[in-house]
Amino acid sequence: MYGKNIKEIRLIKNMTQQQVSINTGLPQNTISWIENDKGIPNIQQCIKLADCFGVSLDELVGRDF
Repeated sequence: MYGKNIKEIRLIKNMTQQQVSINTGLPQNTISWIENDKGIPNIQQCIKLADCFGVSLDELVGRDF
């Protein structure tokens, strides 16, 4: 559901899943799981990802106003 947008942001930021893992403390396989829409990330994971990418939670999940 949100994975495509999260992956796009990661690629725009020119980061690998491994770099995101190191910066967030989330396992690399969790990042892959999120990006491949195998499930929905919880709020703590979203906060870590948004902080890592320097974006808001709304931007992270592709929410438009």
